Amino acid sequence: MSAEPGPADGWRLALGTLTRIPAGPIAQVTRPIARTAMTVGSVVMVPVALAAGLAGWGAVRLGAPGLVGGLLVVGIVAQLTRAMHWDGLADTADGLGSSWDRDRALEIMRTGDVGPMGAGTLVVVLGLQAASYGALLAGPLGWLLVAALVCASRAALVLGCLRGVPAARPEGLGQAVAGSVPWYGAVVVWLVWAAALAGVAVVTGATWWAGVIATAGGPLAAGVLLWWCVRRLGGITGDVLGATVEAAAAGLAVAAVIAW
Repeated sequence: MSAEPGPADGWRLALGTLTRIPAGPIAQVTRPIARTAMTVGSVVMVPVALAAGLAGWGAVRLGAPGLVGGLLVVGIVAQLTRAMHWDGLADTADGLGSSWDRDRALEIMRTGDVGPMGAGTLVVVLGLQAASYGALLAGPLGWLLVAALVCASRAALVLGCLRGVPAARPEGLGQAVAGSVPWYGAVVVWLVWAAALAGVAVVTGATWWAGVIATAGGPLAAGVLLWWCVRRLGGITGDVLGATVEAAAAGLAVAAVIAW
């Protein structure tokens, strides 16, 4: 007999979906559970982000170039999250870049084969992340800043799951979580991260508004991509959600380098 859905299931869904940390099966993905999972997605990333940030920082402290440290961060995050957002980014780029209609674009995304658009997008977006993280790791408490940016990037999920943003398909992860987050929930999540990054800015010796500027890069990059996907594909899919996370990560990292 399956257990009844409970409040903890949202946290377990987020942990099991967004990381490789075992979280156990979920009895049923209800709307409240989906909303909780998308809202706390950035919180469950803390152990993954800390492990990646500390590994990259340790490499830089031992004399490795900053880019090596940044690549370590990107690689460790991918390993501890099954690289699922990389897959979503590549598939979304291939779908958006196709010259076919909406249905054919969605079919291209469903196949999972990586084409030239997907491969090129991965190189550019992940390169921006790695280069930016490498520059930030060299600063005071660079590991903490990078870890905070990695966590904050998962707040892009609340944008993709806003009420009013439809699912592009009648099945899959997109359909299960589409429209599950109210607008005020998304605002609260990003305000919390703005405050958190402002605090990190202060403890690293920068001004508080550096953290606010860095935060703005996340929803800006994710929001533009989300608008494009809704316009081109008619809504979100699981791949689109993964793509918005990677876009937000790049936007946050680049904005942080500029602000710091």
